[in-house]
Amino acid sequence: MIRLGRETAEDWWEVEALFDLCFAPGREALSSYRLRDGIAPVADLGLVARDEEGNLAAAIRFWPVRVGGHAALLLGPVAVHPTRQGEGLGGWLIAESLEKARKLGWKRVLLVGDAPYYGRFGFARLEGVEMPPPTNPERVLGLELEPGAWAGVRGKVARWDDT
Repeated sequence: MIRLGRETAEDWWEVEALFDLCFAPGREALSSYRLRDGIAPVADLGLVARDEEGNLAAAIRFWPVRVGGHAALLLGPVAVHPTRQGEGLGGWLIAESLEKARKLGWKRVLLVGDAPYYGRFGFARLEGVEMPPPTNPERVLGLELEPGAWAGVRGKVARWDDT
């Protein structure tokens, strides 16, 4: 049985180790990390999934960003331990965290990822939203947590602390 819970400060390094295991070396050189560096993740949306022995099976984090001056969530990373892949844990974390984000009043979410995978959660390509280079614009996806939330929102994705 897998338990889902909020990520705590005590989970931080174990979650970081999972991300290192699941993603290529140098993951922190990606453009999305420039948006995250020195910014705290949204604490209420960081989730971890643990098995009955307490082993970390999966984790997800979200970061606040701005797009054309509008608040948005940057989803990611989300990772599932290689021994637990194929069990639906990543999808479960995504669905649960998006529902929490909606309840917390967030209006829009973006990510850089594969449209075929994230499309099942309602994500679609965002037109006119620019992630820092080098990012393939075809992989910049968005989801409205409130109808019309992405309407008219254009521009560069900026750090939360940029005004």
